[in-house]
Amino acid sequence: MNKIRKGDQVIVTTGRDKGKRGTVTLRVDEEKIVVEGVNVVKKHVKPNPMKGTTGGVVDKTMPIHQSNVAIFNPATGKGDRVGIKVLADGKKVRVFKSSGEEIKA
Repeated sequence: MNKIRKGDQVIVTTGRDKGKRGTVTLRVDEEKIVVEGVNVVKKHVKPNPMKGTTGGVVDKTMPIHQSNVAIFNPATGKGDRVGIKVLADGKKVRVFKSSGEEIKA
């Protein structure tokens, strides 16, 4: 079970974008995620007449390691760690470590 999923609000804890908040738009693989507005780089693109794209410099959002982000807890307004709790019926749910409150998906 992934502790950080697509659609979660996260806060960046390290790096040049420290303190920025955004939504997870994509899980690239088991460890990397793409967060909107975070880790944006300038990319030089060649024109491709077959696809109809023009060349130039474009902004591209690059993946960031999931260990560099913390899930946003709206109750405290800060980043929080995630734990896994097994309910009585055997279902697994994600909970905030600080309060034990269930994370709404």
